Order: sequence, then structure tokens, then C-alpha cells
Amino acid sequence: MRHFVWERYWSVVKKEVIQIKRDRPSLAIALVMPLMLLFLFGYAVNTDVNDIQMAVWNQSPSAASRELVDQFVNTRVFEVAAHVSSYKEIEAMLDDGSVNVALIIGPDYTRKRDRNEPVDVQMLINGSDPNIARTATSQAQLIVQHQAITLQEMKLQKQGLGELEQPLGLDTRVLFNPNMESIVFNIPGLIGLIMQNVTMILTAFSLVREKERGTMEQLIVTPIRPLELMLGKITPYVGVGLFSFCLVLLVGTYWFGVPIKGSISLLVTLSVLFLVTTLLLGIFISTVAKTQLQAMQMAFAFILPSVLLSGFMFPRDSMPLVIQWLGGLVPLTYFLEILRGIFLKGVDIDALWKDVVGMSSFCLLILTVAILRFRKKIE
Repeated sequence: MRHFVWERYWSVVKKEVIQIKRDRPSLAIALVMPLMLLFLFGYAVNTDVNDIQMAVWNQSPSAASRELVDQFVNTRVFEVAAHVSSYKEIEAMLDDGSVNVALIIGPDYTRKRDRNEPVDVQMLINGSDPNIARTATSQAQLIVQHQAITLQEMKLQKQGLGELEQPLGLDTRVLFNPNMESIVFNIPGLIGLIMQNVTMILTAFSLVREKERGTMEQLIVTPIRPLELMLGKITPYVGVGLFSFCLVLLVGTYWFGVPIKGSISLLVTLSVLFLVTTLLLGIFISTVAKTQLQAMQMAFAFILPSVLLSGFMFPRDSMPLVIQWLGGLVPLTYFLEILRGIFLKGVDIDALWKDVVGMSSFCLLILTVAILRFRKKIE
């Protein structure tokens, strides 16, 4: 019966620690790159739509029309980029991208408004970016509806009928992220994505490097078992990855101002499980690839689908059922739920156990497959 021998395991750990000390570039990647990527993507990945450049064609200059324009600007969603005087100018600005929307106030706006007659304003929207188009449309509709209610109330007051009573109201309360800031949602996801990519790449070269440097022969003549070798190789990187995770956690919390509402100890514990899983995934890649170039290509071939399938960019609920199942094969899928649950909702293990089971199952699966793939021989 093949037993796990701790002495052999620790010998591999010591060997990897010495290798990490000698390989300064890899150590720098593990410690510095996550911080660099978090700063870069933390500011770049922002789904909040603000300061949409708007052209204004005000054909009815008056205090009323200027008030309407101010209402658009005060939302901070729109920013007046230019005042124009023709459709030709608007078309040219929409074509060259200098503006994304154009507000057109007709010449009879003030006259009809003062007479409490129905009046329309027109907005032309650049629909090439659906996110901007949807935001501009919804905000414009809200502004116009609010203005219409205000005018109707003024009309009733002049007639001595009192204020307009709404027959139906909506009491909306946004939980967990009251200001609906995208950075609060994105930072936890970025932490998971960055740690997955960096740790997986580190170990993806592990066994391949042994082959290319000719040290695989030394491992072949030793009694070290595949399990001892796998765990011995990832153990030092777990420590490096955990230290790097704590650094990006501090930056995300104090620099970007995203507080951790849940248990920090639970977060760190589950993060160790995630790091072990991604490191084992890198080891698996290393057992398949024959060169470091192949290992790099395979690692990046996994990274892009993980970004799309894990729910980092797009809600998984809106994906087809088959694609959701494929997302279940990505450990980041489970870790994102854990991160956002602890960061934003402050939940405990009772709400996260399904994700913990899913990630643990993937960890055991990839460890088993990596052991079966590993052969202590030169191919």
C-alpha cells in the first residue's frame, strides 16, 4: 500500500522554496502583478455610465427650456458638449463620436408649456453602444416624466384643485449596495480573477520547467509519489499567493473603499481553498504541456472563458442553461459568489455552502486528474 510520507513531501517543499528564491522574476510576478492589475482594472472596469456627451439644439430660448436642460445636466449622466443650430451639425457630431446624444427642443416648447398644452422634446441617441443608449433612454424618460408631473401639479394648483395624487407608488430600497456603485461590485470580482490568473500561471510552468532543465530525471529515481510531488510543489505558492491575496484585499478595502461586511477569517479560509484549486489547475496544465510556451497558451486558453462563464462580466442567470453548466467547471464561478457574498452581503457559511462544496469538488477532481496524468518518466 502506498502511503503518504511527510518527509518526502517536505523535501519537495524545501526544493520549491529554494527554486522560488532563485527565480526572482516569478516571485515579483506573484507579489507585484496582482497589485498592478487591481489598480489598473479597478479604475478601468467601470460599468457606471456618467457624463454622456450631449449636444443641445434649443430652438425656444427661455428660462423654461434652460431649466429642462439643467435637469438633464444635474443628473450627472449627461454633460453638455456643444450647443448647435441644425440637424446637420447634430448628424456630424454623432458620426464623429464627439457626442452620443442630442437634445432637441422645438420652437414652440415655451409657448405650449406656458399654455399647459402637450409638447414633445426629441432626443437622438447613438445606439452603437447599447449600455450608453439604455442609460440615456431611461434617464431621459425619468426626467421628462418628472417634468410632466411637475407641470400637471402646477396646472391643478392654478385651478385650485390641490396637488396631484399618484394612484400607485413604488417604495424601492436597494440592499447591500445602496448607491449602486459598480466599483463595489467589481472589486471583489477583480480580486478573484487576478488571483486565479496569477497563481495558475505560476504553477503551469512547474513540471514543464523540470523537463526543460533536465531535473525530471532526478525526480524519477526518487521514491516520491505523485501526490507528494503535487502537494509539495503547490505548498510554497499557497503561502506566496495568500500573502499576495492579503495585499490586494487591503488595497481593495482601504484604497477603493469597498468594506468587508462579513467574516474576514471565513474569507481567508475559503481563499486558501481557492488558491489550492487554481494552483492544482496550473499543475494539471503542466502535466499536459510539453513546453513552457504550450503551458502559457493553455493557461490563457482557460483564462478567457473563465472571465465570460464565471459571471464576472455578465450575469450567469441570463446565459443559456448549457453555458451555465459549463460555468460550473470554472472554480472562479464559485469563488466570485463567495467573495461578493462576504464582501457585500456579510453572509456566513450557511449561505455559501453550495459554492464551497462546488469548489471543493473541483479541487479534488483536478487533483485526481493531475495525478493520473503525471508520469514519472521521460516521454
